[in-house]
Amino acid sequence: MTDCPCGSGSAFAECCAPLLSGERPARTAEELMRSRYAAYTRKEVDYIVQTTRPDQRRKVDREAIATWAAGAEWKGLEIRATEAGGPDDDEGMVEFVARFAEQGQEREHHEQARFCRIDGAWYFDQRRSAAPRLEKAPLSAVGRNEPCPCGSGKKYKKCCGKA
Repeated sequence: MTDCPCGSGSAFAECCAPLLSGERPARTAEELMRSRYAAYTRKEVDYIVQTTRPDQRRKVDREAIATWAAGAEWKGLEIRATEAGGPDDDEGMVEFVARFAEQGQEREHHEQARFCRIDGAWYFDQRRSAAPRLEKAPLSAVGRNEPCPCGSGKKYKKCCGKA
């Protein structure tokens, strides 16, 4: 039995695998959050894009997601709080901390992610969340102290802007 990377304590085959394969949709916002974390650990970029709110997908930078997912050693997910997001809700918030290592340095990504349900399916609402920057942006428009557009969570000068 392989434990699910989402930290639920369940086997991957019974937890996030059915969501990542499309066998069934997430029942709650937290379940979608956990499955998105599992998708990062497994480098399942298509799932991350598909579970982003449909009207926001065109701005999602698949390459940045793939780079971050592949460049990180995923250490665990901690769910700190949830608001709404249940089977009978249309919106929800999941506060979480994703732990990972990049280039030998331990890192954390702390976020209050917002989710919405459209036509019965849960989606990540990027515009309403304090998320890593995953939108395409011209590097010339990025200031040295702004978040790196690759989605690493680091400042541009400490990441892709290193001289």
